[in-house]
Amino acid sequence: MAKWPNVPHCYGWLGLDARGNWYLRDDATQESGPFAAGQSASKGTLLQHEKLLAFIGRNYGVDAHGQWLFQNGPQCVYVELEATPWIWRIAADHAVTSHTGQAARAQRCFVDEDGRVYLKTDTGFGLVHTLDVATAADAIEAGLWVPQDARSADLPGRFGYVMSPKSRLALSH
Repeated sequence: MAKWPNVPHCYGWLGLDARGNWYLRDDATQESGPFAAGQSASKGTLLQHEKLLAFIGRNYGVDAHGQWLFQNGPQCVYVELEATPWIWRIAADHAVTSHTGQAARAQRCFVDEDGRVYLKTDTGFGLVHTLDVATAADAIEAGLWVPQDARSADLPGRFGYVMSPKSRLALSH
């Protein structure tokens, strides 16, 4: 850390989509639109290097303002979110695992106006991966999870996460 005493934080360069994929976003990609819009032109380059993905996953966290980030030594690389800070995978036995491979325990279930399923877990709040919605429905039908209605626009404020740290930074200047 002494070698990098004044490394600036990085905003807008890393995105997490609604399927748990990480994207690297260069300047041109950032200028094409917000990451949360979900348009392929504004997503960037899909990261696929297994060791890099594992490194990001091990160093993924949140700051005191609800901004999710990847801690890269002394540098914070803030993450643009398409949906939520966690993307949950649901196994056949209803075990919950994050997009980073971390096990979690479901505490509450929510369904938004578009039928998307979310879980509040002991790890945090996130969206159920689209491929696992049927398994989540099985858990709901079995009475393991009782869904509550939610409006997607209210979720960041309700669960304390920032969708776009870059936009938040721009508003503060």
